[in-house]
Amino acid sequence: MSRELWLLRHAKAEINGNIDDFDRALKKRGKKAAERMAEWMKQQKLIPDLVISSPAIRAIATARLVCPVLGIAEQDIHQNRQLYMASPETLKSILAQCPEQAKRVLVVGHNPGLEDLLLELAISVPRMEKIMPTAALARLKLPNSWQELGLDCAELIDITHAKALEAGEG
Repeated sequence: MSRELWLLRHAKAEINGNIDDFDRALKKRGKKAAERMAEWMKQQKLIPDLVISSPAIRAIATARLVCPVLGIAEQDIHQNRQLYMASPETLKSILAQCPEQAKRVLVVGHNPGLEDLLLELAISVPRMEKIMPTAALARLKLPNSWQELGLDCAELIDITHAKALEAGEG
């Protein structure tokens, strides 16, 4: 089985200037989008071997909505503070620590880091206004090792937007 990296941007969060960015909660529509994405992933039999999430409220809340639908317990979500607003280099260093037996890894995090990582790793990404809007899932086929993540090393399988699932696409 090939190795895959799944990048899930957190769902839509509240914008409130009185709250620290890290502590922003999901909006009601963000919760619905995360639930739609979870159901779609379950239908597609997309069950990760490892889940790593930013501990920022909006990201961990997204992971906590998605994982139970996929049969993953909350205590099996690995929170990593470095994922909060991580650069592609930081994301690659986190991924390099993944166990070799983890063939499908789901990372729940933030833009611009997730989108920048996708553009760096994928050989070809379709041109679109927003590649990774909130609650979007990008799936990449990777080389054989988590330590071998470099420029144009991955093949983009697809990018699924929660908004498209609402419209019956996907």
